[in-house]
Amino acid sequence: MPDTGRLSMLAATIMLAYTLARFVDLPERELAVQLPGLYLSVLINEQTVVALVVAGLMATGADWLVRGHPAYRGHSTLEHWLLPALTAWVIGLPLFQLPNNPLWWIGFILGGLLLVLVLIAEYIVVDPDDLRYPPAAAGLTAISFALYLVLAAALRFSELRLVMLLPALALAGGLVGLRALHLRLRGRWAYLPAGMVALVTAQLAAALHYWPLSPVSFGLALLGPAYALTTLLGNLAEGEPVRQAVVEPVTVLFLVWGAAFWVR
Repeated sequence: MPDTGRLSMLAATIMLAYTLARFVDLPERELAVQLPGLYLSVLINEQTVVALVVAGLMATGADWLVRGHPAYRGHSTLEHWLLPALTAWVIGLPLFQLPNNPLWWIGFILGGLLLVLVLIAEYIVVDPDDLRYPPAAAGLTAISFALYLVLAAALRFSELRLVMLLPALALAGGLVGLRALHLRLRGRWAYLPAGMVALVTAQLAAALHYWPLSPVSFGLALLGPAYALTTLLGNLAEGEPVRQAVVEPVTVLFLVWGAAFWVR
């Protein structure tokens, strides 16, 4: 298990940043650029600053924890940065939008627990021979897709323009697929399959952007194909026959799309 002092210090720092962000009011600035036929603008405020800071802190902290693992042999720790940074970023999206009531504190506590679980699981999967590797890898995969669902729903709720929505969802989908495949294949990088996941999610997001879907339904509609395609590519990479490899992805896809239709 990771050093409890390092783990508690890192989690406390991240959650303190989210707490202090509610009492900080920075002047809002707009970064804009006029392209031929397209005007792009990004608002920079305290939420933007805190999101970038906590994502960087989580990536740095994960690296700090992993380097203390007995099985660490000086290799790159990049794969252990992705999910912690994404977790810290996505947790902030609902915390920034919730009012200051007991519901915010519930989300705050659950977010802190999730951060700790992600860091512990990332520490465990440093050693593929660890007996706890399979459940830790499965937990990280489940958390990564759950975060993608939250991110897609939050971006839909914020009503971003399509030109801003697509890069965020494509990048997140590609990173989630890359990390899930890396865990499943025990250290093998699958850049091309992850790129396929990013491309498919971006195409679907563009098609669904103008549909009258609720944020949760929109997130589920993207989650189903992202998970199904990642699972299918993982099955094929492990040498499963095509007929067997498509059973789980197709089943999950129909179940998730059924849920998306139900809550729309």
